[in-house]
Amino acid sequence: MLKLIRAATVLTGRPGESIRNGEVLVDGTRIAGVGERGSLDVPPSALVLDLPGRTLMPGLVDAHVHLGFDDRVDPVTGQTAESDPRLLLRMAENARKLVSAGVTLARDLGGRNFLDVALRDSIAAGLTVGPNLLVATRPITPTGGHCWYMGGEADDLSGVRRVARENLRAGADVLKVMASGGQMTAVAPPAWRSQFDVTQLRAIVEEAELRGKGVAAHAHSPESISDVLEAGVTTIEHCTFLTPTGYAYDADLVARIASSGVYVCPTVHGQFEAIRSRVGSAPLDGWLSMLTRMRDAGVRLVAGDDCGFHLGDLDKAADDYVGGLEVFALAGFSAAEIIELATVTAAAACGVGDETGSLDAGKRADIIAVHGDPLFDLAALREIDLVLVAGRAVTQSGVDTVAGSSGGGPDSLRSDPGGGP
Repeated sequence: MLKLIRAATVLTGRPGESIRNGEVLVDGTRIAGVGERGSLDVPPSALVLDLPGRTLMPGLVDAHVHLGFDDRVDPVTGQTAESDPRLLLRMAENARKLVSAGVTLARDLGGRNFLDVALRDSIAAGLTVGPNLLVATRPITPTGGHCWYMGGEADDLSGVRRVARENLRAGADVLKVMASGGQMTAVAPPAWRSQFDVTQLRAIVEEAELRGKGVAAHAHSPESISDVLEAGVTTIEHCTFLTPTGYAYDADLVARIASSGVYVCPTVHGQFEAIRSRVGSAPLDGWLSMLTRMRDAGVRLVAGDDCGFHLGDLDKAADDYVGGLEVFALAGFSAAEIIELATVTAAAACGVGDETGSLDAGKRADIIAVHGDPLFDLAALREIDLVLVAGRAVTQSGVDTVAGSSGGGPDSLRSDPGGGP
C-alpha cells in the first residue's frame, strides 16, 4: 500500500537540506518520492498520515553494537552461565530496544556461535522486531586474544584466512578483526599492544574483498591503527591512540586516516557523563578534544555506541543511542553534523549508502518521525512517534525495559569513555 507521510519538516540526510512542510511517499519497502507538501503525484488510494509539529528524517544508524555480548564469560576459561537460547532471546530484546530508540540499521561487530546471523535473518523474515542488521559473526583474534571466547581464534596467515572464510561462509556481512588487545579480556594483550601484523591484516581484507565485503578493525594503539590503515580496512573502531600512559593523539597518523578516506567509529556512548563524575574531567576532556581534532582534520567520523555490555555497574544500554550523539555535542559538533554522521555517513561506512541512510526515491524506507526539529534541539531525537524499517512500522517504545542489555558486568569501572571492550 502507498503511504504518504506529511510533517512540519523533512530532513533528507543530505548536508543542510531541510524541507519545510514536506512529505514522503512510501511504496511498500521503498521511498517513492520526497518533496514539499502537495508536490508529489499521489494516487487517491494512498494512506495519508499527517504529523504536524514533527520532523521526518532517515532512520538512525548504529555502526557498532554487540547485541549478544555476554559479560559473564570467564575470560580465562571461556565458561558462561548464559546458554545460547537465552542469549539469543537477549539479543532479540536488544534489537527491540534499538528500534525503540529510532535505530533502523545496526552493525553487530562480534558475537558467538553465529547467533547474530540467526537474529538478522529472523528480523528480515518478520519473526521478531529490530533494525536491519549487518553482522560480523566471530571476531578474528589470536589464541587467548581479545574476546577469544567468541570462537574466532587464529594465529598465523593460514589461520586468519580460514576463520575469515568460515565467517563469510556462515553469512557474515562484514569481518571484524581485533587488531589490538582490549580492556575486557584478562588473558589478552593490553589495548595498547598489537595482535596481528600488516600481512595478516591484509589477508583478512583480501578475503573480505573477494566477496564484496568490508573489514571493521578494533584498534586502540597507534601502531595497530597504522597497521590497519596500511592493510586497507573499511572502518577503524575506537581509534583511541591509547598508550601505556594514556591517550596520545598523533596528528600525522590522523592526517593519513583523513587522506585514506577510511571511516572511524569512535564508539561514543551515553555513559560519558556518569564516568566523568567518577573519574574526573581531565582525561575525558582530552578524549573529547581528540574527536574535535579528528573532525577538523577531515576524518570521516560515524556514530556507533558499542552498546551491549556493562562498565562496572553502568549499563551501555541498547536504547540509549541518543546519549552517545549528545556526547558529540559536548565535543562541539553541531546538530547538523551529528545527524549527518548518524545517518548518511554511517550508512556509507557500513557499505549500504546506496540502499539507506537518506530520504531519496528508490532507497529503502527506513524513516523515523520525531517531535520538534533535531536541527535546533538534538533532544528531539528522544521523542519518537514513528519508526519505519523497510516500510514496516515497528516502533515499540511503549514496552517497558526490564532487563539489562548484557548478562552482567565486571566488578570495577574502567575510565574509558568510548574505547569499548
